[in-house]
Amino acid sequence: MNIAIALVAAALTGAGLVLQQQTASQAPKSYFLHLRLITELLRKRRWLAGIAIMATGQALSVWAIGHLPLTFAEPLLATSLVFALLLAIPLTGQRVRRSELLGAVLLLAGVGALSVSRSVSSAGVVIGSANYWWAAAVAGGIALLLVRAGWRRAGRQRAMLTGLAAGLVYGISDALTRVTVQIAAHHPLTHLLVSWPAYALVAASVVGLWLMESSFNAGPLNASLPAITAAEPVAGICLGVIVLGDVVRVSPGMLVLQGTGIVALVIGVVLVARAPMLSSLRTLHHPTLPALPHPTLPNLPTLPNIPALSQPVLPVAREVLERLAPARTATQTPEA
Repeated sequence: MNIAIALVAAALTGAGLVLQQQTASQAPKSYFLHLRLITELLRKRRWLAGIAIMATGQALSVWAIGHLPLTFAEPLLATSLVFALLLAIPLTGQRVRRSELLGAVLLLAGVGALSVSRSVSSAGVVIGSANYWWAAAVAGGIALLLVRAGWRRAGRQRAMLTGLAAGLVYGISDALTRVTVQIAAHHPLTHLLVSWPAYALVAASVVGLWLMESSFNAGPLNASLPAITAAEPVAGICLGVIVLGDVVRVSPGMLVLQGTGIVALVIGVVLVARAPMLSSLRTLHHPTLPALPHPTLPNLPTLPNIPALSQPVLPVAREVLERLAPARTATQTPEA
């Protein structure tokens, strides 16, 4: 049941990411790492729909993370990339290449290998402790360095570096989610409101969303999404082992299986996310009607210039009338 919930969460998250990237890529590049980017996106219906779909997926992923070890939940949630690829096919009308199919197979194989390593009973060791939260601070410091490096670059490099930072922050958020769910399950709500992991979770989620939207704004989806999808499970798995005490299988066979699963997962993520159809989403626009010519009135013929009558014309006309008057009376007298 928990595995099915994690897969549904991955599907909704992948669909939400595609819708968000389509909108964020159209925002001005000057909004990179500015809060104005978020305020601008809040006016776009497509972006709001993507956020709503992703929020639903995130709510389901909270359940999965709270009831599954991070070393198991993170690979399942990474399949969101496969669902994003499936959604991009009808949106772009492009075919899937062999490299994307190979990437999808490797990604699913990595998830399967890590799942098997969790289900097989073998010797294990727990090295994690709540005293090791400094590991999350180290991940946050690396994310900050990546953001500064991305600020100095442009295009695909900026999108990739900022995406890596967003993935690391989301990995920290996953670990905080696990702790917050555990606190809510074993303590009253008032205890949750006064505990630091809940507020740290809100802060990490907001920062992660801000960095993710900035990476979507900086470049195409196949530049940012591989970094996000690869960095998040790596950071989450490491924090699950170091901080939350997830069991590490130490038998030789299980170590090989876990290592192979992680490598296959990362390679599969990179191959799938580099699909050209994901970059085509950046330039996908709705068709626009051609502009109609502005109507103009036909040229009307101009009237000829009529010369103005001068003042001397009036006396001459009066003189002509006076001369005609006697002739008219002379013709009228014989009749009388």
